[in-house]
Amino acid sequence: MLFPVRHRQVVTVATHLGIAAAAYLAAFLLRFDLEPHPRWLAVAAATLPLLLACKLVGFWAARLFAGSWRHVSVQDVEDLARGNLLASTLFLAVMVFTHGLRGFPRSVFLLDLLLCTLAMGAIRVGIRLAAERGERPAVRRIETLALIVGAGSAGIQLRQEIEQRRRLRVGVVGFVDDDPRKIGLRVCGTPVLGAIDDLPALAAAHEIGEVLIALPEAPGAVIRRVVQHCTAARVRHRVLPTLGELVDGRVMYTQMREVKVDDLLARDAVRLDLPRVAALVAGKTVVVTGAAGSIGSELCRQVAAYGPARLVLYDRHENGMFGLETELRSRFPEVTLVPVLGDVLLVDQLERVFAAERPDLVFHAAAYKHVPLAELNVLEAVRNNVLGTRNVARTALAHGTSRFVMVSTDKAVRPTSVMGVTKRVAELIVKNLQRQGRTCFAAVRFGNVLGSNGSVVPIFREQIARGGPVTVTHPEVTRYFMTIPEAVQLILQAATIGQGGETFVLEMGEPVKIVDLARQMIRLSGFEPDEDVAIEFSGLRPGEKLYEELVADDEEQAATPHERIRVLVAAGTPPPLAEWLGDIEDGVAASDVGRVMRTIRSLVPSYAPSAGVREAIGAAGEPRDDRSAALPLAARLRRVPRPLAPEPAPAAAGTPRLPAP
Repeated sequence: MLFPVRHRQVVTVATHLGIAAAAYLAAFLLRFDLEPHPRWLAVAAATLPLLLACKLVGFWAARLFAGSWRHVSVQDVEDLARGNLLASTLFLAVMVFTHGLRGFPRSVFLLDLLLCTLAMGAIRVGIRLAAERGERPAVRRIETLALIVGAGSAGIQLRQEIEQRRRLRVGVVGFVDDDPRKIGLRVCGTPVLGAIDDLPALAAAHEIGEVLIALPEAPGAVIRRVVQHCTAARVRHRVLPTLGELVDGRVMYTQMREVKVDDLLARDAVRLDLPRVAALVAGKTVVVTGAAGSIGSELCRQVAAYGPARLVLYDRHENGMFGLETELRSRFPEVTLVPVLGDVLLVDQLERVFAAERPDLVFHAAAYKHVPLAELNVLEAVRNNVLGTRNVARTALAHGTSRFVMVSTDKAVRPTSVMGVTKRVAELIVKNLQRQGRTCFAAVRFGNVLGSNGSVVPIFREQIARGGPVTVTHPEVTRYFMTIPEAVQLILQAATIGQGGETFVLEMGEPVKIVDLARQMIRLSGFEPDEDVAIEFSGLRPGEKLYEELVADDEEQAATPHERIRVLVAAGTPPPLAEWLGDIEDGVAASDVGRVMRTIRSLVPSYAPSAGVREAIGAAGEPRDDRSAALPLAARLRRVPRPLAPEPAPAAAGTPRLPAP
């Protein structure tokens, strides 16, 4: 028993050569109708050593001695055929050049090739079938009948994995697929019963207890349709992760998870120009500000995957930085990480970091982004979003950074919030600095990202877990959404396109009604909206709009080499920084909200401030001392009635919504 284990290679080689010898002799027998003349038997015996030598070389070249017979696959069968063909060709060539073919039955070459290949393949398949039968229990207990949505490679792998792991107690009744060519066929012995729209009828007819969605590349519209049918049929449904989330690309039943809102809103996968992105990052020193945030942390992950020489993590959030550094060191041990607990408002600290690291590429993601908080803390939002961007951009320019990319927002278009207008001013700073040096500056503008800190998705999830109510600001409020990884991929791609001074906008798809999103999330949690979990409308908060836009009235979109990225072309040039940045800086230093916001409104005429901010500025335009007005401002903003209707749109393009103070 120990001999085959210790000398497995010897046994494997001997077995292969034994099969080859038997096939060769069988070829002679078949050639002469099982009655060969003794002369031909002598020829077979004389040439057998030469055949075995050629077979040994061919089998070794095709790595047949290293394969597992118990787990034979299609690839193994291809290798087997390749090895036999090589061995037979080599044998034919040697016979021609050494013995000649006169008097030798030439059909033996072909018969030997076919017999040897079939015999070796049949033995391997037989061993695998015997092994699998031996592992199967005599009786399999099935507790749940399932349908698999998707009769492609992922669905087939999932079905095979379920069959192999019999303790799962799941029985696959059939496949469901929208491809009309597959309907009615049997795939791996399992029938394709119908299309996705047939799910409710199929679930009822076959007493289905679970629907397994094996569509890792499907767009959100398809997943939504499957979920709607499963919800109507009151059948549990789970989904495979996306291709990027699958472990080593393997499809396993244990990877099935509940459908998430990301699946419902997913679009076609982003296709990157990988060589250009790799050339942008590989071997470079990269700084990411706001590294511990939602966008910043994903930027760090994706940048690290392209092999930068050094990756500088710059953020003032200690706990977030600690977690991010730990994760990146585990996932990318070959990347040199430089974690810096830094503040974009500290110019001397930025100077020290940039002087020491000399970054080639800067992604500026640090910003205050929560609209209600920015309305209550006007000067801090301006200080961080405007002056912080100025500090990082000027430092990058002074130290010869090649590219600087600022992460912006759709709230910068016709802004109604302090957060939005400060990001629009930050875009103007980036455009201005493009004229002052060799650094290539660009801004990337996009909408909401699913799962980011403070987004509606985690808030709704917490509210549903508490039993409701789920609060939505307004029945008609809509937002653009994309996933964090998708947004970051497009940011990296935009960075490779920019020539200097551009504002890029990402293709966000169709806007989504927030109330529809809330209803979908309630259903995904196993409840019915308005029955099990109530939905309440709280009214628009100060600074919020019913809908967001990606392009301003004075901007036009132009195509770029990437189909999901557009570049914005604005009419005219922004006013020089010297004409207005000093006023903003002096106003912030003096805690003068009125001076700061009047300057900003002169820069962004389309800005329509909320009632609380208008009052803080002063009806007559008189400046206020923010230190004495801070508490009353917060109180006033809390007392402002929350409107259930949008603010009136401008009468014509370029016309401000509110009169200048």
